[in-house]
This record gives sequence, structure tokens and C-alpha cells, in this order.
Amino acid sequence: MIAHVKGKIIHKSPESVIVDVAGVGYEVYIPLSTYYKLPELEEYVSLNIYTHIREDALQLYGFLTHREKSIFQLLIAVSGIGPKLARNILSGIPADDLVSAVSSGDIARLKAIPGIGGKTAERLILELKDKMSAMVREYATVAGRQEIADKGDGVARDVFSALVNLGYKASLAEKAVERVKGANTGATFEALLKEALKILAKG
Repeated sequence: MIAHVKGKIIHKSPESVIVDVAGVGYEVYIPLSTYYKLPELEEYVSLNIYTHIREDALQLYGFLTHREKSIFQLLIAVSGIGPKLARNILSGIPADDLVSAVSSGDIARLKAIPGIGGKTAERLILELKDKMSAMVREYATVAGRQEIADKGDGVARDVFSALVNLGYKASLAEKAVERVKGANTGATFEALLKEALKILAKG
């Protein structure tokens, strides 16, 4: 199962991007939110991948952030929503707005997304409201914890950001950084990150 692709962009469009990885070109379908932030042709990109397997095809869907991939996976778990529609949803509304609309039960906002009718909007709210409400609570704390990290040195802040970008929950990342920061004053980013990852691996 392909979960990540890193390589040089040799073609891109609002629909998909082709990434050259060691001489092999992978076509990856992307939402507009990812397309707008892609580097230029011949530059390198790193994409989080969801692999969709059908009887007649294997399709890759790519996202610049772990969060968008997580939201995409929540969407395709809803009855009646496949990968193509899920990608279109993320193209039609910013991820944060989607999470907010579902968690607050805003049917009107969801119906404004191209391809989403009343019944689909209701299913999204019914099946995902609790999960996206939890996501709102989790990510709402990131800014506050980032501010806490900012009170320390820049290296600690960068380690915190790196751990969150790697997919660790902000609460766990914060605790790991606090533990390694005190015992490793003046340590490099690489050293602090290594120690923090050891702590997180132990649980």
C-alpha cells in the first residue's frame, strides 16, 4: 500500500500531478487545495497518499498535509461518497470550513459545495459530526500549544512543529518537547527531535 510519495513534478493540473520517483512517474489525483500549493515543474514535492484499489484500477490520491488526508478518509467512509466525490468536496471548501460546517450541523454551507445535495449533506452530519467535532477540539488546541512552545527557544518550537506534522497529537508532542527541552539545553534540532521520538515511541 503506497502511503507517501516524494519526487520531482513533471506534470501538474487541477486534476492530478505526475511525480517522478527514481524514474517512475506516479499519477496522483489531488484536490484544488493541494494544487494551489504545489511547487513549480521540475521541483520536488512530498505528498501523503491514499491508495484506492478497484477491480480495474489502482488510483493514488495525494495531499500536502496529514490533516487533509485524514479528512478525506473520513469522507470516503460515509455511505455514498467515493474518492472522486471526496476529492471534489475538498476542492469546493477549505478543510477547516468543512470540519466546522459538519461539526456545527450547517446543512446550508454543505449544500453550497458543488456536487453535494441535501441528502448527502445530512449523511455527512449524521455520520461525521462527532468525529469532526473531536477534530475541532484537537486542532483548536494546536495554536495554544504552539504559543507555549514559542516561549521556549526556536529549536524547541521547530521540534514541536515537526512532531505535529509527522502526525503526532499536539498534546503528546508538547509533553515530549517539554521533557527533552529541560534535559538537553542547547541541543540541536536533530538531537532534540531524536530524543522526542524516542519518548513517543515508548508511549
